[in-house]
Amino acid sequence: MGAQACSMDLWQSTPAPRRARGQIAYLAGLAAEAVVERAYLAQGAELLKRRWRGKAGEIDLIFVDRQNGEEALIFAEVKAARTHANAAHALRPAQARRLCRAGQEFAGQRPSGQLTPMRFDLAMVDGQGQVELLENAIGEF
Repeated sequence: MGAQACSMDLWQSTPAPRRARGQIAYLAGLAAEAVVERAYLAQGAELLKRRWRGKAGEIDLIFVDRQNGEEALIFAEVKAARTHANAAHALRPAQARRLCRAGQEFAGQRPSGQLTPMRFDLAMVDGQGQVELLENAIGEF
């Protein structure tokens, strides 16, 4: 009960405007992930995980693409901003490194392990809800 009470105290002591901004950002992130998920599904990918968390970090969306007779993993980092360019700039090298490590960790749990074909995409959502997918946008830094 002590830890829960402490976290509740922190939440209640956070100024209301800050809580509201945080809630808006959280909901906007969920909406962006939902529109990106639909875009991948429309391309024939199958969703494996939402907001998967490993030791190295969190991956927004993980898909499997079984086209061409081979299973390939797609790790999608979702960024939402007023423009696609602003969304692209929001991805920092340290975050990209964490994503790559987390993706390798996830792939290690698959039957083919690290031999599983995989790619790291940047999925950008602009202020109008338009999606731009950059395949293989994230590599080792």
